[in-house]
Amino acid sequence: MEQIILEIIKSKPKKAGDLMKIKRILAKKYHFAIIRNSDIYKEYRGLLAAGKTKEDLNLEKLLKKRAIRTMSGIAPVAVLTKPYACPGKCAYCPHEKNVPTSYLSNEPAVMRAIRHKYNPYDQVYSRLEALVANGHKPEKIELIVIGGSWSVLPKAYKYWFIKECFRAANTFAISKLQLAIRGKENKSLQVLKAGLLKEQKKNEGAKYKIIGITLETRPDYINEKELVEMREFGATRVELGVQAPDDKILEINKRGHGVLEIAQATALLRAFGFKITYHLMPGLPGSNPAKDLEMFKMIFGDERFQPDQIKFYPTVVTRGSELYKWWKAGKYQPYTDQELETLIVDCKNAIPEYVRIIRLIRDIPGESIEAGNKITNLRQIMKQKGVVCRCIRCRECGEQKIKAKDLRLSKIIFAAAGGKEYFIQFESLDKKILYGFCRLRIPIQEKIKTKNFSFLNSCALVRELHIYGELTTIGGKKKTQHGGLGKRLLMEAEKIAKQEGFKNVAVISGVGVRSYYRKSGYTLKEGYMVKRLMLK
Repeated sequence: MEQIILEIIKSKPKKAGDLMKIKRILAKKYHFAIIRNSDIYKEYRGLLAAGKTKEDLNLEKLLKKRAIRTMSGIAPVAVLTKPYACPGKCAYCPHEKNVPTSYLSNEPAVMRAIRHKYNPYDQVYSRLEALVANGHKPEKIELIVIGGSWSVLPKAYKYWFIKECFRAANTFAISKLQLAIRGKENKSLQVLKAGLLKEQKKNEGAKYKIIGITLETRPDYINEKELVEMREFGATRVELGVQAPDDKILEINKRGHGVLEIAQATALLRAFGFKITYHLMPGLPGSNPAKDLEMFKMIFGDERFQPDQIKFYPTVVTRGSELYKWWKAGKYQPYTDQELETLIVDCKNAIPEYVRIIRLIRDIPGESIEAGNKITNLRQIMKQKGVVCRCIRCRECGEQKIKAKDLRLSKIIFAAAGGKEYFIQFESLDKKILYGFCRLRIPIQEKIKTKNFSFLNSCALVRELHIYGELTTIGGKKKTQHGGLGKRLLMEAEKIAKQEGFKNVAVISGVGVRSYYRKSGYTLKEGYMVKRLMLK
């Protein structure tokens, strides 16, 4: 094996095709099966540590599996909560035994969770192992907690769950023996809270930092008490199951809430500084392509909404749902592939450039879909058809290198939920490449009536600061990240805050990046990083 890897290194493959060619040649020469990239990478790292070869960044890049996962600057790690009863009775949701409502046992993330018996520590640890084995350096983790409506889970379970996720990140660089240690679901809330705070404090200085936490829930379960609790967990982003911002469609599909609850939840989340993601389901019973497009345009034309991110989950028919019965009875017909593609093209053409389309489909295996979209590469199809999209994901720089002469600072200002939003961005001169951005909120009308976070009333809010590019290690070689762009964006946000008459700026910071803001004069207050501005 060592000889094979040394020959691969010596061949200096430039492209994926070159690597595959040399792998085939060596497999024939040594009577081996074609070696997996993950095995090559593991052996390469061993040779590197032993001083038997030199670092080859191009080879590392070729060996890295699904590099796009960390190209946006963070390593997403999805963990699933164990099954609990769901308060909703949505017609489109499948119900499967021992699986959270709306999820299926053959979805990749669910399969991983079941394999680890829904244990959060094991899920995080094994995911980090997989990322490292495939050439990634997941030192900046975005923890994405899925499994349905987070808000309805038992309180003690939630504190235990997040504590164990932090503990996995904290111990990952220490020893695999830690896997034998299991954190118990202690029923004492006081003990669990103390344990969570301890692990969060550790994570500030850990090698593998959780820089953001995403929780998903229903709009009708968002209130001030819930958001205070979410901030104790370290949550920075909330995904709302909006599905369709239309009362009639929501009623037909037995969603259990209306548009008013969506607007109220969005306003409250924004007032607390959270980043907001909407789940949208085109093709629901009661809708049609024209209506879906109208609703899509409405959420960005109406200041009650204005989400930061979108997940498109085209409606599909699965067994175990009431929608399946409607379809079998001929009462529902999903969109054709052509109807769906046309709708997505129209929506992408209408998307504001301060919004990120995270997904165009949900990762449901084709064998589980009885009717509806089974195309898994809709984004690639759109690209091949020449669809030009200005969303954040389609503009982020990826592997592009920053050229000082091709860098411009620009701002987009729009109204949202009784306040003013600034989207401050560094982009290329032709506006095609996005290098980084900052979301700044200037509160105008809303007042947070909570004893815990009343200080936010006098603060401008930095809701997100993100530099795009390949994920780099802390203190590693500068690529797009750590090139000073983040600090320049933060300074611009502080300048605007002063111009708007604010004396304080608060950042809804993830636990793992608190030290970054401390270097710019921010201090920790009730989970937020806060700075007093020097006014002339």
